[in-house]
Amino acid sequence: MKLSKIKEILPILDNVEFQLEDGTFVPEHFHITEVGVITKNFIDCGGTIRNEKVINFQLWNADDYEHRLKPTKLLDIIKLSEEKLDIKDAEIEVEYQRETIGKYDLEFNGKTFVLKNKTTACLAQDACGIPSEKQRIKLSDLTNTCCTPNSGCC
Repeated sequence: MKLSKIKEILPILDNVEFQLEDGTFVPEHFHITEVGVITKNFIDCGGTIRNEKVINFQLWNADDYEHRLKPTKLLDIIKLSEEKLDIKDAEIEVEYQRETIGKYDLEFNGKTFVLKNKTTACLAQDACGIPSEKQRIKLSDLTNTCCTPNSGCC
């Protein structure tokens, strides 16, 4: 989800709620402790230089159980971040700690923001020697292809 989309959604919400893909809710007393831009410059295993930018929201649970982040407050935080950090529209990545710090993509299900699990992938599969997935067939679909002498199959 891009920053422009979250700015469209927030004004129509009564509360800001985040939920993990497994249905678990982020406790409602969370704080957004950081809004920023993360730039990643890297080279993939195929030798291509890449540059990625994401807008980062960091969620944190504090012991202040009476805290509730309202949509207007989050909009104010975003606006201040855009002004002070010269943030442009980009994809949002959310950091949230469970057992360790996780990074999530963000979606909206019509009521809550959903933290979508991110996965790793090779960006240069054609260059780094990863074979393409072989076609799977059932052994039962094979006809009897017994090798006979001089057939050239062995």
